[in-house]
Amino acid sequence: MPLDRSAIKSIAYLARLRVEDAQCDALAGELSGILQWVEQLAEVDTNGVEPMTSVAGATLAQRIDAVTDGGDLRAALSNAPSPVDDYYAVPKVVE
Repeated sequence: MPLDRSAIKSIAYLARLRVEDAQCDALAGELSGILQWVEQLAEVDTNGVEPMTSVAGATLAQRIDAVTDGGDLRAALSNAPSPVDDYYAVPKVVE
């Protein structure tokens, strides 16, 4: 599916990109090549192929999903620039 100058202008408008007229022909060739490659990938038979998240057969480390107090409250609040009582104080952002 070769792209023409008007298709490039339309794509550039949708992507909010400014494309000079001199660049349209070069971009048309590059994008057409990319689309041909994607069409070639679509021809590959993937029936029976399980989706995978990685080529390595690693499993992620698991932890117990338990609610905790986060450890030491005073140590956590020591990182706050200006704590108030037992809370982080932040500037008001909504009037």
